[in-house]
Amino acid sequence: MPPPAELPVPAVLADLGIDRIVAWSIPMTTRFRRITVRDGLLLHGPAGWAEASPFWDYGPEESSAWLRAAIEDAACERPAPRRDAVAVNTTIPVVAPEAAHRLATAQGAGTAKVKVADPGTSIAEDAARLEAVRDAMGPAARIRIDANAAWTLDEALAAIPVLDRAVGGLEYVEQPVASLEDLAAVRRGVDVPIAADELVRRAEDPLRVARAGAADLLVMKVQPLGGIRRCLELAEQAGLPVVVSSALETGIGLSAGTALAAALPELPYACGLGTGALLTGDVVAGAYAVQDGQLAVTRSVADEHRLAAHAADADLARRWERRLAACLAVTGPDTLTP
Repeated sequence: MPPPAELPVPAVLADLGIDRIVAWSIPMTTRFRRITVRDGLLLHGPAGWAEASPFWDYGPEESSAWLRAAIEDAACERPAPRRDAVAVNTTIPVVAPEAAHRLATAQGAGTAKVKVADPGTSIAEDAARLEAVRDAMGPAARIRIDANAAWTLDEALAAIPVLDRAVGGLEYVEQPVASLEDLAAVRRGVDVPIAADELVRRAEDPLRVARAGAADLLVMKVQPLGGIRRCLELAEQAGLPVVVSSALETGIGLSAGTALAAALPELPYACGLGTGALLTGDVVAGAYAVQDGQLAVTRSVADEHRLAAHAADADLARRWERRLAACLAVTGPDTLTP
């Protein structure tokens, strides 16, 4: 009998060369994106291992893009890289200034992304966290913030100048507000560059932001946008700088992000792919670790011992099996073909 985390491979996926599906679950080192445990699926196919790990607040239709990305990555060779390593930012969760100061230098990065606008925190607390990061990293470091669309328009217009002053100049502000119209208004109302994330990865039309002139740059994540090749197409069509970021993935998913970053014609910003340290473990041997602020461009391979150590329990594996079936039910076979 297979272990509880080993799921049966549906025929439509077996026809595409997928021969294994494994459910995993890994606790996080700290609460992030309001979750404390990350879980998902790993698919194995002709090209290697790939990850499908949509968050649980995504429905079947939205989650199916994550599945398509994994199928492509498991079944197809990745695009030819233009670089063999990519610079990454260190990510600072909503923590006390002392913890932020310690985390800021842990990966040797020259850029930090600091989470702000968490429920129950104040602008003053966010500013203190930013000041601690600047103190730790020095005046040459680039510091960006991510509000995850939590502010209203008025809140964003009030908070951004305060936080900009706290570090002597922000690199950019990621997704300060939820709507396209408000994002455009924030861009007109502040002197800090604006990046779009949720309005790209959770939009029916990811290019609407670029056409509306609502952002200076776009954040792209491989899984939510349907795969590496889809991201490359969107980047070319948008005509804006791209920051490649993670979706809190294992080393398998992170390596797909580095493959996208390596294939882009230009890569002016550090990538948001240094998030492996936010998980207490990994499914790849040695973890997909940041060294001197960079990640190597390589295809990660799942380690059988680590797969066993981080296997989802039987109940969670069944939930993922049902979720996989729901995704396949709303996705035609033609759209699954890499």
